Formats: sequence, C-alpha cells, structure tokens
Amino acid sequence: MIANLSSSGAGRWGGAVRPFYLSQALKKIGYEVEIVGFVDENSPTTITQTEIPIISIPQKKNYPGFVLSAQELLKKITGDIIYASKLKTTTFGIGLIKKIQTSRPLFLDMCDWEMSWHGGDDWKYNPSIKQLARDILKSNGALRQPDHPFYLKRMENLVSQADQVTSNSQFIKKRFGGVYVPMGKDATLFDPSKYDPQESRIKYGLISYRILMFPGAPRPYKGVEDVLVALENLNQSDLRLVIVGGSPYDDYDKQLMQKWGRWIIKIPKCPPNIMPEIVAAAHIVVVPQRNHLATQAQFPLKLLDGMAMAKPVILTKVADLPQIIGDAGYLVEPNSPEQIAAQIELIFNDLITANAKGIKARERCINYYSIDAMATILSNLIKV
Repeated sequence: MIANLSSSGAGRWGGAVRPFYLSQALKKIGYEVEIVGFVDENSPTTITQTEIPIISIPQKKNYPGFVLSAQELLKKITGDIIYASKLKTTTFGIGLIKKIQTSRPLFLDMCDWEMSWHGGDDWKYNPSIKQLARDILKSNGALRQPDHPFYLKRMENLVSQADQVTSNSQFIKKRFGGVYVPMGKDATLFDPSKYDPQESRIKYGLISYRILMFPGAPRPYKGVEDVLVALENLNQSDLRLVIVGGSPYDDYDKQLMQKWGRWIIKIPKCPPNIMPEIVAAAHIVVVPQRNHLATQAQFPLKLLDGMAMAKPVILTKVADLPQIIGDAGYLVEPNSPEQIAAQIELIFNDLITANAKGIKARERCINYYSIDAMATILSNLIKV
C-alpha cells in the first residue's frame, strides 16, 4: 500500500522506489503481489512501467472527503497480508482499519522517519483556541490534512499494532524496532558488463567531460551544493556534475543552475530500465548526504546505482553509509567540499585503483544490497 502513486510521488520514478523493490523480492520467494494506493485527484496519472499489478484510487486530499477515498481503497485491499509503506495515516492508518475488519496480518515498512520533515521530536502543536478552530473548520485547515504531523505523531504510538515492522536504516530500527531490510537493486539490470561507458557518454552528449553523477532528486540536505563548491574550487574545465531526473518538489534545481550552471549538466527523468545506461556514463557517482534528520533515516538508492554499476563512489560519513560501502568507496565528512575536491583528484589521478574499488562495491551490492538479498530476509521474516 502506497500513499502517492501519482507523478508527484512514487510514480515519478516509474516504480524505482522501495515498495516496488520489496514487491519484486516478495515475488522472488513465490508470493503474488499487487500494489494499491492513492493518486492525486487532479492529476490521476500513475505508474505503467512495472510488472506488479497496480490499483489506484483518486484521493480527495482533505477531510471529510478523504474518508470517502479511504473507504474506496479499503475495498480494494484483498491480500492475505497487508504491507503498508511508510508510517502515515494514508497507508498504515488504513492498514490498521483493514486489519481490524479482516484480522489479516499487517506489516509496516519504513524508509523515512516521517517526522524528520517537521523537526522530529521538537515538533509541537500548541494552537490557540482560534487557531484550532481554523485548523479544523476551514476547508484548507491544517488538521484536515490526513498526513499532518499531528496525526503522524499519533501513528508512531501505534507501531506496536503491526505484526511485523521492517525498515531500511538502523536509525529507524533502533527507534521503532523490527527487522532491518536494506535497500536492494536489480543487479542483473544494473550490470556494467552490458554497457559501454564511452557509448553512453557519446549518446548523452558527455564525451568531452569527466563526469560526476548524482542520479536522484537534489534537495538541500543531499549535499549537491558541496560537490558544486568542490568543482568551483578545482576549476578544471572538463569536470561536470550530471544530475539525472531533477527535483519535482520546488525550484531548487533552478537555484542550483543560477549559481553553478557552468558545472551542471541535466538529464531528464527516465524509465528505470534506462538508468543503468545513463549511470554507465559516469566516472564517479556522488552521494554527498549532509547530517540532517532526514538523512539519518534514509538509505539513498542512488548509492546502489553507483555500486551496482561498479563505479567509484564518493559518499559522506552519515548514518549507515560507511557500513554500506565498507572499504569499497571514498568517504568524506559531511559539508566538506574541500574533502570532496581532494577525493575527486585522487580518483582521477589513479583510475585503476578507483575502478577496482568500484568492482568491489558491486560485489557488496550483489551480496548484501540486491533484490535477492532482500528476498532472503523477507522469506525468513514471513515464516516467523
């Protein structure tokens, strides 16, 4: 069950998000899987490039209309096991209702700490009587939003009602318990032996450059600015940062282009099956996460893009990243453009060693961070 299947949510990446990888892993161990969830009522496009059957319900965004949408979604949940993605009213909350109605087991998967977007444990709701009335009674009042932090906080108190809890980070496991199921990549699709880096660089107009690649949606906490500062400091005319997909959330991409456009090449979002060909063009993949509440609970999939494609990866010492990469990457402190610049020079001065690390990173990806690895953990979990 996914909260947002439309193009502003999971649909943007064509199924290249955690719930779909969990679904692929479950299929590998013999389970039939279908995905149900909401799409934006005003933009009801959903995902098409996936082998997983999808059932989508247009969502009326606010209460009381949302109750009608929830009722429709509840009718569509027919599985023997309910697996809710994210600790939200629009997923876990509906899953709890279905569990009460049917006594079916409810699993909860968390790939983000939802409250991290609202200040974490520091968030408080202490409205005046007037403000409370506005939040409840106005058509766009804050408390009419199903996933308002007021409700998210209360969802946290209900985690124990799930029959199983899975998460993609040690931070979430420590906070909420359950089983650590790291992200996994399809290592047969992301197989560097199937792609020629030079041909990819020619195809995407990158042949004249030494390419650093960020294959995701830039956000301030993801540290892309630190890479751009590093390129500015190095001031080597053939270096470029390629950003794939861009941000669907705001004008942050535009801000980056205005300040550092000289160093940026943008490639539009693409179907998941095209991503390996694009990543093949990179000399280095960068995952420069900053130390932020959100990144503490995340497992950035772009890291696995680089690892699976045997690329040298520069990444920061944030959350689980050092444990994921082991000694197969180039670790720097967060918010450290100087260290990023030094690692860029180190890699290009010794590409033989860097590419050997990339091969080692792919081996780690296959062994620990692949769909097969996810399937093994889930198989043991469901047997419990």
